[in-house]
Amino acid sequence: MKLKIALLAGDGIGPEVIDQAVKVSNAIAKKYNHEINWTPALTGAAAIDAVGEPYPDETHAICEAADAVLFGAIGHPRFDNDPSAQVRPEQGLLKMRQKLGLFANVRPTFTFPSLIDKSPLKRERIEGTDLIILRELTGGVYFGERGRKDNGNTAFDTMTYTRAEIQRLAKKGFEMAMTRSKKLCCVDKANVLESSRLWRETVQAMEKDYPEVTVSYEFVDAVAMRLVQWPSTYDVIITENLFGDILTDEASVISGSMGLMPSASVGTKTRLYEPIHGSYPQAAGKDIANPLATVLSAAMMFEDFDLKEEAQAIRDVVNKSLAEGVVSEDLAEGGKAYKTSEIGDWLAKNI
Repeated sequence: MKLKIALLAGDGIGPEVIDQAVKVSNAIAKKYNHEINWTPALTGAAAIDAVGEPYPDETHAICEAADAVLFGAIGHPRFDNDPSAQVRPEQGLLKMRQKLGLFANVRPTFTFPSLIDKSPLKRERIEGTDLIILRELTGGVYFGERGRKDNGNTAFDTMTYTRAEIQRLAKKGFEMAMTRSKKLCCVDKANVLESSRLWRETVQAMEKDYPEVTVSYEFVDAVAMRLVQWPSTYDVIITENLFGDILTDEASVISGSMGLMPSASVGTKTRLYEPIHGSYPQAAGKDIANPLATVLSAAMMFEDFDLKEEAQAIRDVVNKSLAEGVVSEDLAEGGKAYKTSEIGDWLAKNI
C-alpha cells in the first residue's frame, strides 16, 4: 500500500516523539512492503514564529491532500503565561479540527500487564479496563459565542449544540459499541444544562436503531467518580467537548502514565492521530520524553487503513519494550531510563 501522511510535529516534545513514530512506521513499511510518503508541515507555536499563524493555509492544504495526519503536540509557556496574547497555538488546533471536519476524538484507555502496579489506582480496581471515550470535538463551549461585558468585569462562554452534531457523534458511538461489548454510556449534565437535555433526548431517540446496544445515561460528576473506582465497568462512552476533555485526561492516568495513551480524531475528511499528552516544554530537546503514546497512535493509523497485522506488530513490540524495561524516565522508577531516541531505535530494530 502507498500512503501519504502529513507530519505535524508541532511544539515542545512533539518533534522528538514524532521522530520515533516515523522510525517505527518506516520499519513496519519495510517489513510489510508498504510505501510511506511523509510531508512535514508547521503548526502551533512553531507556525506562529515562522508565519504568524498557528494553522497556516499551506499546512491545511497538505493535511487535506494526505491519507492521514500524524500529529505531535502544540503549546508554549510564553502563550500560556500571557492572557492578553491575541494569537495562540491552541487556536491552530481548534481551527484544524474545524477545517478538517474532525468532529470525534477517539481515546482508548487500557492497561499494560507489565505496568499494572505502576498505576495510581489499585490493581483490583483497574484489571480488565478496556474502554473508549468518544468526545465531540467541534461544538460546545469551545466553539460557542464568548466575550466580555461590564467593562471587562464579566466574562461568558456559551455551550451550544445542534441535534445534528449530537447525532453524528452518537452514531459513531453506537457503531463502535456494536463491534465491542454492545454497551454505550452517554455522559451529560441533564439535571442542570439544557444542552445536555438535548444530548439525552437525541441519543434516546436513536436507541431504536441499535436494539442490541444497552445504553446508560450518567451525569458527568458521577462518571468522574466511577472512572477511578471501577473503570472496567465502562466500554464505550460518548460525551460533549468540555466533559470529554476533562474525563479523557482523568482516564489517561489509569494506565500509569499519560505518555502511553494514543488517540484518533475522525470526521468528514482526513483522520488525525496524536498522543494524548501535551507539549511538555520542560522536557523539550532533552531526549527524555516517552514516545510510546505517539507510536501507539501510529498503530491506530495502520488499524484504520485495515492493516491489522501491522498495527498488532506495533502493539506487540511496545508491550515487549515495557516488559523488558526499555522505558523512558517516567516509567523507569530507579531503573535504567532510556532516551526517547533510543526507545525508537529499539522498537524499529525489534520490528
